[in-house]
Amino acid sequence: MEMMVFLAALLPVLLGCDCGHDVDKPVDCSDVYKSGENVSGIYSIYPAGDVPVWVYCQMISDGKDEDKGGWMVIQRRMDGSVNFYRPWNQYRRGFGNVEREYWLGLENMYQVTRNRKYMLRVDLEDFEGRKGFALYSSFSVDCECAGYQLHVSGFTDGGAGDSLSGHNGYKFSTFDKDQDASDINCAKQYLGAFWYSACHNTNPNGVYLWGEDPTYYAIGVAWSTWKNYAVSMKFISMKIKRVS
Repeated sequence: MEMMVFLAALLPVLLGCDCGHDVDKPVDCSDVYKSGENVSGIYSIYPAGDVPVWVYCQMISDGKDEDKGGWMVIQRRMDGSVNFYRPWNQYRRGFGNVEREYWLGLENMYQVTRNRKYMLRVDLEDFEGRKGFALYSSFSVDCECAGYQLHVSGFTDGGAGDSLSGHNGYKFSTFDKDQDASDINCAKQYLGAFWYSACHNTNPNGVYLWGEDPTYYAIGVAWSTWKNYAVSMKFISMKIKRVS
């Protein structure tokens, strides 16, 4: 069943205001997990009011504190079924199939992370079945008035290397809203949308390509510290979890 990400932009909430939350309504997947849910799947959360946002919660536990349940997927690529070359308003509100390929939405990310501390994990797999990950102890996104600026730090290597820290402090850019630090429009140049600097070390929202193709340099789902810029990932997932 295909489920679209609900629009946080529809909420009658001014950016930056401190909205109260119903104590019985989960704000994120950590709340869902604490309520007793331990099966991975789609759940509704309420990060900014009474309108639900549907998210994928990953409820895994392998004995490690950082891997226990309560992870919320904010981005996922796995089969190329969703077009990620989209304009600003769609990246703002979110799009895709919550069960498969989707983008949670910048406004939702802001509402979730603005009052609480989160860690980020990026999981990767190439077309040969090799896997790696990168873990960051701190992740947050500023409000739209600040360009949805990225804050990420505290890298721990899970074999993939660090391709994200270089994007720390940059605003989000799309092909119709250029906020990067380059003279060119990085989103247009690399056919994606991201917190581009000048331009990228990773392009998770780039074109879904089949593995390595040097003909189309750096437009794929690249994670440069693990593979080179010509290699596109088969799978990438960005997920966050509240830091207790």
